Amino acid sequence: MTTEGGTQGATPTTNGTRWRFWLAAAAVFLLVLWLLNDILLPFVVGMVVAYFLDPVVARLQRLGLSRTLATTAVTVVAVLLAIGIAMAILPPLFGQVQALIVKAPEYVVTVATRIQPVIEPLLEKVGLPPLSVQDLQAEASQWAGKVFAAAGGIAGQVAQRGVAIINLLGLLFITPVVTFYMLRDWEKVLAAIDSGLPLDHADTIRKLARESNAAIAGYVRGQALVCLCLGSIYAIGLSLVGLQFGLVIGLIAGAISFIPFVGTFVGAVMAIGMALAQFPPEWMGVVKVAAVFLFGQTMEGNVLSPKLVGDRVGLHPVWIMFALLAGGSLFGFVGILVAVPTAAVVGVIVRHLIGRYRESAIYRGSTSG
Repeated sequence: MTTEGGTQGATPTTNGTRWRFWLAAAAVFLLVLWLLNDILLPFVVGMVVAYFLDPVVARLQRLGLSRTLATTAVTVVAVLLAIGIAMAILPPLFGQVQALIVKAPEYVVTVATRIQPVIEPLLEKVGLPPLSVQDLQAEASQWAGKVFAAAGGIAGQVAQRGVAIINLLGLLFITPVVTFYMLRDWEKVLAAIDSGLPLDHADTIRKLARESNAAIAGYVRGQALVCLCLGSIYAIGLSLVGLQFGLVIGLIAGAISFIPFVGTFVGAVMAIGMALAQFPPEWMGVVKVAAVFLFGQTMEGNVLSPKLVGDRVGLHPVWIMFALLAGGSLFGFVGILVAVPTAAVVGVIVRHLIGRYRESAIYRGSTSG
């Protein structure tokens, strides 16, 4: 017989059966994800977009619109914005990427020639062989050839593999449909999930769900806006100071800024390396490029991250990097998309379990009052 406390009256057999049920359900869920990984991308992207846009729909509802009308308006505007941004950015972006790959060997040689007088004494002191510009040029040319070959191979696989074509078509046509229906039925889906919760654990699960949603909304939504702002700052700033390929370098730096430390480091190395190849002996251009990244980092540290992300989400940078690597290794791009939200949920659950452990006799021992 159960008591008012919920599980206090549950027998060990009942608890063991429940644990086996939930472990089996989790195993089946992960197995299904792994088996259907190749076709999940448009559905996952649709759900992610719906999660981002749900606050906008909720605000329109508060202004008096019906859920269906608000969802229709938000979905149409989002699709039109996505198409407009893609048409405005993708053509010059692809052009800059192609030109950057072609000219990469030349830029590598230019940068190596200019830093060689500084690097040679350091290499000699640590006993390393001298810097060979010819070897660097050969390596860079080989790298560029591999990139073009990989791009051609990917294009060939996309043309040959039905799954790749399905994913591409799905992103274009299925994702907006999934986004619309998820937005329209968001409250119904949450109500259906809530009604299926085990009764004696429902309050605890709801509490964990609220904390998980706060962590995901605080970090994922906030960090996405930070990446968008940084990408705009870097792309516009680097283009204004006259850096070649400033658009692509700025967008790359902003896009990977969600990876702690890595995004900033990679973007700064790419931009300053390109500046060293382009501007000297006019060193003021290099200073301007460095100033763009310094301004971006100042904005991120003092304005963007504190205002948009905050410090309440409890996600350590090392945990985020591990989640991204693990998600990408297990489920590819889909795993990368869900890695940080999953890490936030796991973090909330772990903190809850640690709290339960500290309240238990296992931690307090027999001497506790």
